[in-house]
Order: sequence, then structure tokens, then C-alpha cells
Amino acid sequence: MFDISSYRALVCTMLLMLPTGLLPSHVTARTWDTFDTPVSGEAASIGSYANGCITGAKALPLVGEGYQVIRTQRGRYYGHPDLVNFIEQLSKTLHQSNDGYLLIGDMSMPRGGRFQSGHRSHQSGLDVDIWFRQAGGLLSDDEREQPSKLDVVQAGTFNVNQYWHQSHADMIRQAALNPKVARIFVNPAIKHQLCSMQWQDDSWLQRVRPWWGHSLHMHVRLRCPAGDALCQNQAEISAGNGCDDLAWWQQQITAPKPVENSPKKIVKPVVKVLHPQCKKILTH
Repeated sequence: MFDISSYRALVCTMLLMLPTGLLPSHVTARTWDTFDTPVSGEAASIGSYANGCITGAKALPLVGEGYQVIRTQRGRYYGHPDLVNFIEQLSKTLHQSNDGYLLIGDMSMPRGGRFQSGHRSHQSGLDVDIWFRQAGGLLSDDEREQPSKLDVVQAGTFNVNQYWHQSHADMIRQAALNPKVARIFVNPAIKHQLCSMQWQDDSWLQRVRPWWGHSLHMHVRLRCPAGDALCQNQAEISAGNGCDDLAWWQQQITAPKPVENSPKKIVKPVVKVLHPQCKKILTH
């Protein structure tokens, strides 16, 4: 009887035995989530945030001063040493002021790369999701693997809800003040809330960017590390705090959704060309 699983395993094994130059360009013998160890050597972020990989990644210790890693079974707690240092310093600073523990969500996989589900970015070891919920103490193993969520946005509106707290604003601000931070993605309603607050200096708001979702966590993205010639930064953000650019977001979120009578257009997926260095890592 023909066993498709055994056949696929045999094909993958044969592909892995081929020299890199003989591997067909459209075939990948492995997926990034099958690696459980980083590439040894000097740390380097390669490619872009949404199409890249990393060598020399460092695992964030699962528990540290002022933070705990959640959903550890995913194996997504690796990053460039700059990212690990950023998380540890931010957690330490905030812990000293409010005694809470940050809950650290997804970073990158051991070698970065494309996720099978959940993210389009987080590929080069420079992104991290930090939850808005904070823990008052150390969580049990079960609580860390299945953490309770805290949504701070009122659904269907352009406002935060009763769970929003000054500590959330302080957390975002403290992260944005770090010069290594390129962007912080939050729900547009959160950006709107931050813009409505009084700040002695609001220049850090420029790096806080509105984006879909992100009502449970903030997504922090660092700049390419100095000296990483193969790392690709995003375009620089326009000048200003960005608070005057929220009208479009408000309309998108609060306006009634039109009824779709016409058939949906078929959108062809964009085929991304993997960086040669990442392709080498993936196929070895």
C-alpha cells in the first residue's frame, strides 16, 4: 500500500543529501520551525524583517528580572543579542517602578526565517511582542504556556477600554525612548489614546505606529545592528509625532462596513526571493 508520509520523508532526505548548487531553486527541503538550535558564530541579522534570517541568535532566559517568557513550547524566544539586551533592560527598568512582570511573547525562531503561522515579520531576530497584561508574580508552568489575555481596546470603537492603565502608556513610552527602537506597532485606538495624553516631550510618539490588531500586545522592532551589512532597515518614518495621521484609521475602524455584492478579486501571493545567505542556512 502506498504511504504518502513515507514518500515525503524519503524525498526530503534525498534533497538534504544534495549539494546546495544542485537543489532546485523552488524546492526547500526544510522549514524554519524544524531547527531547534541557532547557527553558531557571530550574531548577524540578515535580510528584512519579513524576509530574513539570523545567525548567532541568543535565547532569552525564560525568567529574568521583571519578565517571564510565555508559550515557551513554541520555541520562539530567540533573537539578536541586541534584542535580548533590550528586553532585559526594559523589564528591569519597569520592574523597579511597578513590581510587575512583563510577559514576553514571540520573538524569532532559533534561525529566524518564515513562520508556518502567526507572523509575517519576526524573521531576522529584531522583533518582539510584549503583552499588555503584566503578572503580579511568577506564573506556574501551565499559566505561562496558556496565559490569560488582556485586551485594552473597546471593540468596534476608536477608544481604549476600562482595562487600559497608565502603566501601559509608561511601558510603550519607555520602550520608544530607546534609540535602538525603529518602530512600535500598537492598535490605532492606543495611538489615539497616547496622542490625547499630556507629555512634556512627545517626540517618542513618532516611533509608535498604528496597525491592525495589536490590542493585546505591543510589537517592538529594533533597527538593524551596527555593522550588519546584510540587514535591511525599513524606510525612515516621516517627521512629527504622527498624531495628525489618525483620521484614516478612525474611519476604517468605525465606519459601517459596505455589503460585498461583487465577487472577490483573486489576489496572487507575492513570491519573496530568499536572501542567498538565508537559503544556505535553510538547506543545510
